[in-house]
Amino acid sequence: MSDETKPVQEETASPEEAPAPQAEATEKKPSKPKAEAKEKKSARPKADAKDKKPDAAEASAEETKAPKAKKEAPAEEPKPSRTAPPLPEGVQFIWGTGRRKSAIARVRIRPGDGAFLINKRDVADFFPHLKDQNTVFSPLEALGMRRSYEVNVNLKGGGWTGQSGAVALGLARALAKHMPEIERDLRHKGLLTRDARAKERKKPGQPGARKRFQFSKR
Repeated sequence: MSDETKPVQEETASPEEAPAPQAEATEKKPSKPKAEAKEKKSARPKADAKDKKPDAAEASAEETKAPKAKKEAPAEEPKPSRTAPPLPEGVQFIWGTGRRKSAIARVRIRPGDGAFLINKRDVADFFPHLKDQNTVFSPLEALGMRRSYEVNVNLKGGGWTGQSGAVALGLARALAKHMPEIERDLRHKGLLTRDARAKERKKPGQPGARKRFQFSKR
């Protein structure tokens, strides 16, 4: 009976010794306080932000103290116009007719102060777009005589593009009549050439000049 009781005693003693390694494991891993870790993390960005604020304030103060000086562009002076030669005796006006698309312009010129009237209205009022105004003044600008003539125009038909082109052609033809020596310069710049481009007529059996109806095979 003594031999049988010995293994029982050894088995009962083993569970009492088992918890010892768990206790050692808990002792080897000491827990760090979470509050200290949070304080260290939160303290760094605040300190950096405090250090950066004075730099931004100093930069703004320097900008206000020393504003950048803007360079002003010099104003362009108007170019002087060439004087127009006088008209022959007994002639009051020089006439020129210009056409473009469906617009027709009858232009009359004489030496003057640069007044430019179209249908008894100022050119800037009649043509609000700068592109059309530049087209109208192109013959005078090519000769450097922007303010050397008094121009009156009777204009009818067409739109802004056709009307401005018609006035420019009529003005160039009138200038070439008054000063034959400048005809070559005006023709070389294309100001005496009639622009024959116009809207192409509609064809029968189709909606437009070139457009076709959708084809259906069946």
